[in-house]
Amino acid sequence: MSGNIQLLSDTLAAARGEGRAALIAYLPAGFPTVDGGIDAVKAVLDGGADVVEIGLPHSDPVLDGPVIQTADDIALKGGVKIADVMRTVREAYEGTGKPVLVMTYWNPIDRYGIERFTTELAEAGGAGCILPDLPVQESDVWRQHAEKQGLATVFVVAPSSRDERLAKITSVGSGFVYAASLMGVTGTRQSVGAQAQDLVRRTRATTDLPVCVGLGVSNAAQAAEVASFADGVIVGSAFVKLMLDAPDAGAGLAAVRALAADLAEGVRKR
Repeated sequence: MSGNIQLLSDTLAAARGEGRAALIAYLPAGFPTVDGGIDAVKAVLDGGADVVEIGLPHSDPVLDGPVIQTADDIALKGGVKIADVMRTVREAYEGTGKPVLVMTYWNPIDRYGIERFTTELAEAGGAGCILPDLPVQESDVWRQHAEKQGLATVFVVAPSSRDERLAKITSVGSGFVYAASLMGVTGTRQSVGAQAQDLVRRTRATTDLPVCVGLGVSNAAQAAEVASFADGVIVGSAFVKLMLDAPDAGAGLAAVRALAADLAEGVRKR
């Protein structure tokens, strides 16, 4: 079975055709449990997210702030494995028909095996991988396997990335470009900031790939702000915090579904 990079591209193009940004949600696998995590992913997709990123929990998530770190710790203490991540991808894709990516640091893939990981992700119906700490100059082998399996390779760019560096990154990425709205770790913020808009402008000058912005968006107003200049709005910590704060599983699912609906309305307001 080939991966779903085409579904991802078609979904982002369809959103653009509707004159809006796509809503991309993030949730870690295995949080609060494997089954509970699958239910949460389905809830955000049913609520209105166009695409979902499944986080592969890591003991040292350098890009992630305290909220996602807490969720990762819960998942790891629960014994989450890569097989559970693949199951989450499979059930989310089969249950909704929407594009599902994995966001992971490089070390777990390196230890698991590139060919094994890409083959299993494609077989699960995955659309690709977001790899925040894989240097572009060291990505050849990964990209060969990902392309063979029909998977997108999404790289992260930051406000500190110079134009020459942006061009190198975007020339080898696929699916979309993940633009970090500011320097720092994930987490909700009062303002997304002007840095994000400038980064999107500079990134678009180097590529025809959609440019999607993450880090900091937590409500419909912020989603509308980012949607006015980006091709996609990525929201993670806000969903995870709702799950952490919920008194029970049912309340958590209702909360993330409602936030997804609110954000989906936001990206349509622009």
